[in-house]
Amino acid sequence: MERVKAILRVKRYSLRTEKNYCYWVCFFIRFNRMRHPAALSGHEVRQLLECLAIERRVATLG
Repeated sequence: MERVKAILRVKRYSLRTEKNYCYWVCFFIRFNRMRHPAALSGHEVRQLLECLAIERRVATLG
């Protein structure tokens, strides 16, 4: 998580944006039963997005 924060700070993202990114990274990890994101594939990302769209009714930007 420190690496994510460091990158966001280098890119001068706001603190609020940093907190939101960290929230979603943690959400993704918990959703995938605490497996490291590097060990996951596009399939797991697709599952998360489907869950958000169907169960939580979160809309996409596009």
